[in-house]
Amino acid sequence: MIKLNNPTAKLSDGALEFMSVDFFRTHSREVYGNWVFYPWNRSLVHVLPKEDFVKVRTIRNRYKITEEEQQAMSERKIGVVGLSVGQSVATCLAMERSFGELRIADFDTLELANMNRIRTSVTNLGLPKTQIVTREIAEIDPYLKVTVFNEGLTDENMSQFFSEGGRLDLFIEECDSLEMKIKSRIKAKALGIPVLMDTSDRGMIDIERFDLDSRRPIFHGMLSKFGEEEALPSVIEKYRSEMMMSILDFDNLSPSAKLSIGEIGKTITTWPQLASSVIMGGAMAAYFSRQILSGHIKESGRVYVDLDGFFNSVS
Repeated sequence: MIKLNNPTAKLSDGALEFMSVDFFRTHSREVYGNWVFYPWNRSLVHVLPKEDFVKVRTIRNRYKITEEEQQAMSERKIGVVGLSVGQSVATCLAMERSFGELRIADFDTLELANMNRIRTSVTNLGLPKTQIVTREIAEIDPYLKVTVFNEGLTDENMSQFFSEGGRLDLFIEECDSLEMKIKSRIKAKALGIPVLMDTSDRGMIDIERFDLDSRRPIFHGMLSKFGEEEALPSVIEKYRSEMMMSILDFDNLSPSAKLSIGEIGKTITTWPQLASSVIMGGAMAAYFSRQILSGHIKESGRVYVDLDGFFNSVS
């Protein structure tokens, strides 16, 4: 904090020590700042007061993110549903301090097979994914507000998730349920909330700006052939595979993803994901979140950051 408040000075270790001692002549070491207790690892940490903590922790953001943008984002509310890819999204958002409140929803617990893409410890096996993310964010920044929906996103809590305590400014959907993918977008559209989704294949980010165009169809109209939007949940069981292929835009999937789809129910039980793709997707979702909330991106559509395609074209 002393170095931050004296950016033009070349302070030696001795000068910093002197200034630190001098500071505590007028501030009690025990009372200054806050003591944060983390019961899950029995740690007590002494941290700066909130304003100084935030200022120091985000100093390396400065100019990459303007002070005005950083302040504006500190008042934003972001919802993340699905905490496999969503874990990477949530922690990246927390590291950049891109929200004032984060609402996270997932009903699942951590399994060993999740750990090919979720950065966590085997000591967390069996814990709710929401609890793992909440703990991780609290250890990054104890002043960030995280609201938890341990039951996942449901018909019963959807209004609460989107609106209680203030309407979401951005919704990031990373869940596996086709029904909830559709229902959550219908809700976001009705409330005028933009939606982001990462598929962890070919670096694809999907952007739907319902805040700027309340009439645009969900999933860019890819499901329009299956009926009116409000009726789509009722025909999922009849057209589940076709609807998923439409959402994924099968022709634009990577060759390995197309192969994987044919193996589901035969040699694998679900859609495969890699840590490199999930981590990259989390970073891109955090990037696009910031760009949307800062007013720099106003378009809807799909963006591909396809590393395989890039290197194949180079070779």
